Amino acid sequence: MGSVQRAIDVLDALAEARTELGTNEIARRTGINVSSISRLLSTLTSAGLVQHIPSTGRYRLGIRILQLAGAAREGLDVRSLARPFLEELTTITGETSTLSLPGTHDLLTIDFVPSPQSVQSVTHVGRNSVAHATAAGKVFLVWGGTLPEGDLTRYTDRTTTDRTVLYQEIDRVRERGWAQAVGEREDDLNAIAVPVLDGTGILIAVLGLQGPAGRFTPRAMRAAIEPLSDRAAVLASAF
Repeated sequence: MGSVQRAIDVLDALAEARTELGTNEIARRTGINVSSISRLLSTLTSAGLVQHIPSTGRYRLGIRILQLAGAAREGLDVRSLARPFLEELTTITGETSTLSLPGTHDLLTIDFVPSPQSVQSVTHVGRNSVAHATAAGKVFLVWGGTLPEGDLTRYTDRTTTDRTVLYQEIDRVRERGWAQAVGEREDDLNAIAVPVLDGTGILIAVLGLQGPAGRFTPRAMRAAIEPLSDRAAVLASAF
């Protein structure tokens, strides 16, 4: 077990450095003696987990790491991973939390935890988030989504159907990292949403909170942004 832990320490050092490291530098960063580092690097290089650069004599993470990461990611169930966070968010805010996955032109709700309040927003698995009229949809537009062609549907008096105005709002979403919708798809429904991004900035999912406008006020929405963003970041770290 000690050897395994030392090997992990070496991989961690190379990952944190984000560049090539020599044997002595790895030893310094890990606190492992140079002779042991040399043996570990030899084993890890043979396994493809570390790559030796002959021109510099240094080491970096190997291609096998990417292959393992890809296999691990394919095996991840986003819904199962996100469920505890949805439950936490509903407990903290008292509002309905949602998990949506991006499609070609919109997002699809794949899980939610309903508010425990007697008055709650209504959602269901399989419901789509209209790109221009929902918080989750606006997040989608920032991170790769596209608007449908033609006129944008007006759902309420607050729905933004002017593309120029909508793009200005999308720019604000990009800058601050979260989106909101205030009575834009349904008159009495407010919502906020944040992206769940992988290490390359690709949108994996969207976490959201929604509730009746009379209770989930702009002030309550702002207070919920931090816990929502924090849980999205933890969920993103799995990818």
